[in-house]
Amino acid sequence: MESINASDIHLQAGSQVAYRIKGEIVKQENSPALDEEKLRKIIFDVLSEKDKKTFEEKGTLDTAISFSGIGRFRMSVFLQRGSIALAARRISNKIPDFESLNLPEATKNITMFPNGLVLVTGPTGCGKSSTLAAIINGINRIRRCHIMCIEDPIEYLYKNELAIVNQREIGIDVPNFKEALRYIVRQDPDVILVGEIRDRETIEFALQAAETGHLVFGTLHSANVSQTINRILNFFPHSEHPSVRRSIAAHVKTVMSQMLLPSCREEVHLVPAVELMFTNSTISRLIIEEQESKIIKAIRAGKNEGMQDFEQSLYELITKGLITKEVGLEHADNPHSLDMKLRGITLSEEGGIIS
Repeated sequence: MESINASDIHLQAGSQVAYRIKGEIVKQENSPALDEEKLRKIIFDVLSEKDKKTFEEKGTLDTAISFSGIGRFRMSVFLQRGSIALAARRISNKIPDFESLNLPEATKNITMFPNGLVLVTGPTGCGKSSTLAAIINGINRIRRCHIMCIEDPIEYLYKNELAIVNQREIGIDVPNFKEALRYIVRQDPDVILVGEIRDRETIEFALQAAETGHLVFGTLHSANVSQTINRILNFFPHSEHPSVRRSIAAHVKTVMSQMLLPSCREEVHLVPAVELMFTNSTISRLIIEEQESKIIKAIRAGKNEGMQDFEQSLYELITKGLITKEVGLEHADNPHSLDMKLRGITLSEEGGIIS
């Protein structure tokens, strides 16, 4: 996979081996279709007995496996049309840093937060795990603290530096998220990674832990900052929304929404376009007053605080030669506005009044 710059491999009975290269699925030319029996044997040969049992019982399995001399892979084994299939993503043995991921410089500020909730959002496969790994390891390198990670499955393997890092894998170290969350505060954490926020219980825990002085990280499947706020609210009945809004305004310190784009540099496979929000007094007020549609203007006005919207991110990726202008315009919410900015024609909203 490394020799062809592939990020993922797909195996399916009756089909050729396929790879994801720079965001696109590419089938292996001149290769025979995979036989169901042989494919099942290939997959089962690398699974533990516990993983095999889980797959047989549920028809699906998410796990991560290391192969000596090859690397570590996040694997999803599942049934389709009654046959076994696999999607696997290669995870680098080296934990990525901010520079290698081409993240905004202001992302480094997150490592210094004493408390609060940080959310990294975006669709499946947009690089949320890599971004969080860079932030967690950044904290590991500069702070004497205790980091607790709840993961399903464990992807990157951290080594203790200034911090102590404990990683608990669901299904191996603890039965489920509920059990992990029940005991985690008793384990003296300073920093907590809760992984994907899937239900009310998890977001309530994250907000409460942030309120009691912990720095908490989580992910959500939402496309931008406004959608992230609505996604959180949707976990609660409408009658509770005013109090939840106050909690979000007080304790959510950052929302990073990202999407992965194909790079035009040979040495770079994919790069993230990032919408980055740091909660300030204006944004807090907008959240409480149910005016999240205006948050995008506050983000643009907060450029000096390190904030940026997707348009600014695409602009910088193009001007740095990381993506083509065509790719940037294709993924822009307002291609005309981005094109004007690239031509040097901009309408600045910095310092504007948000009423």
